[in-house]
Amino acid sequence: MNTIFIVLPILTLLMFDLGLALQPKDFQLITQRPKAMLAGLIGQIVLLPLVALAVGSVFHVAPLFFLGIMLIACCPGGSSSNVFSMLAGGDVALSVSLTAFSSIITLFTSPFIMDLMTQYVGTDMDVHLPVGNLLVQNLVLMAVPILLGLWIAVRHASLAQRMHNVLKKLAFPFLILLATVFFIQNREVIVREFPQLGLCMTVLILLSMAGGVCLSWLMRLTGREQRTIVIEIGMQNAAQAITIATSPFVFNNDIMAIPAIIYALMMNVILLTYVGVLKRKTTA
Repeated sequence: MNTIFIVLPILTLLMFDLGLALQPKDFQLITQRPKAMLAGLIGQIVLLPLVALAVGSVFHVAPLFFLGIMLIACCPGGSSSNVFSMLAGGDVALSVSLTAFSSIITLFTSPFIMDLMTQYVGTDMDVHLPVGNLLVQNLVLMAVPILLGLWIAVRHASLAQRMHNVLKKLAFPFLILLATVFFIQNREVIVREFPQLGLCMTVLILLSMAGGVCLSWLMRLTGREQRTIVIEIGMQNAAQAITIATSPFVFNNDIMAIPAIIYALMMNVILLTYVGVLKRKTTA
């Protein structure tokens, strides 16, 4: 089974669900609360790729895995971050706005960064990135579903809410399905590389979250805003990274998607632990 036929519908549904959850007011937050929005966007668009570059270099991962790690860092925040922000007592409105803005901005930044990274490792192996194909794929698979969902949310609010209530419950099972199928097809490589990549992904997530704490402190954000920034930077759209890696129009490489599969696992473990610690503190 070709995983691309599973990941494409999943990514499209996740982006459509994000659009359903949006309101025009979510895009106004950039002017109403610029410090919080700026902290989150700097963390995702600038800090995360730099951390990924450093982590991939320090761990001396293979070139394909290095590109896979950079793919994760170039992706926007995952749609599940909104749920995690709510569970952590964060600022859900800020989380939704950051997810929306990062999803739009990375449509254009991810091809640029990945083109640089492909050239960086291209001296060691024959890896090429069709930048135009990636840009078109991003627009078709992400921008169009988001805009369609937003249109329904604006024109048919009650219908959008009902659809969102269903789709948000399916997001996690869909990702588990994708991870399971991908693991079955690539289990030997995943098991062999997990010790190094598992540690690498853990360090990437923890450093990213720590960066969120530092940015929040520099911007003098509230506790609720800080928790949201930490989650947004620590929870990226693994489904999009897998799509770009495995797409026949872009890299067409299952091995490059393995870091994203391991990242998805470690991301949920670490952030569930983070939410649990926060809840324990509030009840203590």
